[in-house]
Amino acid sequence: MSTLRLLGLIDPHVHLRDPGATHKEDWDSGTAAALAGGITCVLDMPNNTPPIVDEASLAAKEAAAAARARCDFGLHFGAGEDNAAEAGRLAPRCTGLKLYLDATFGPLRLDDLRSLDQHFAQWPRDRPILAHAEGRTVAAVLFIAYLHDRPVHICHVSRRAEIELIASARSRGVQVTCEVCPQHMFLTRAAALPPGYIEVRPRLAEQEDVDALWDHLSVIDCFATDHAPHTRAEKESQNPPPGFPGLETALALWLTAVEAGKLKLDDIVARMSTNPARIFGLPAQADTWIEIDPDHTWTVQAAHGRSRCGWTPFEGWRLHGRVTAVTLRGQLAYDGEKVLAAPGSGHNVRQNI
Repeated sequence: MSTLRLLGLIDPHVHLRDPGATHKEDWDSGTAAALAGGITCVLDMPNNTPPIVDEASLAAKEAAAAARARCDFGLHFGAGEDNAAEAGRLAPRCTGLKLYLDATFGPLRLDDLRSLDQHFAQWPRDRPILAHAEGRTVAAVLFIAYLHDRPVHICHVSRRAEIELIASARSRGVQVTCEVCPQHMFLTRAAALPPGYIEVRPRLAEQEDVDALWDHLSVIDCFATDHAPHTRAEKESQNPPPGFPGLETALALWLTAVEAGKLKLDDIVARMSTNPARIFGLPAQADTWIEIDPDHTWTVQAAHGRSRCGWTPFEGWRLHGRVTAVTLRGQLAYDGEKVLAAPGSGHNVRQNI
């Protein structure tokens, strides 16, 4: 067995469903899955039930995470039609402002350009703005960012036209960063998944879109999971909600791409450690690292996972690379078999700066 030591990984885009839908996932199970996947810090999205759009909902989520999180965490705040001033006031407690400009799971969606403009005007410039934007809304948010002369981060880019537009905007001086998720780099619309299980937002695309993402790797700043679990019963219902789990498979998928010659190990470190820390202004995780066996091969089986949802779109895939240990702030948090970090031992990154 060969062992490599890497910096602790950061996932800037997860949905741990707590509070509001803990039958799908909670801070305990979700951060256990993160540690088993080599991820030592997660940034959680605000489309909870209720959404995180005011001080009361933010405080409730802070309390839930403080009580149950096993790894470090940060909380993104949700942009609503009329909460720009409140968002700006609460920004010091958050890792980013999330704009939902297209349909997704949950009640948050901004359709009003005036509200979008107000959020860019009132959110502090030292805190990032990130956007769920697809197709034409990518162009809209890039234009607003240009008008305000401030950065914007585009989440889960999935289409050729989107990554080409981001590349063009960046070449013209627009301050834009972006992320991709494994499902949009390894799966297409033709994936052999049951009907309900293929539902995800953004939707899976065509092979030409997947190829374009790989061709524009230099434009992609972060690898995120968009870990968005739903139960089997929900995915097999008449109206399956969109979302895939991904915390326990992401690193091995990227390591498998290294094995295939499509990535280098440094590409993973940059996009899962260095760049997320820089873009989201995160403090360094002292005495924190992961150990991996890059040569270990294994078969994905959700039954052996830690996510509460109990399934994965990569079931049965043969992957390279295994996390053998995770050390978080000098303490062994995962030993390759068991998550040792206790619920509530994770730190809120916005309360430790």
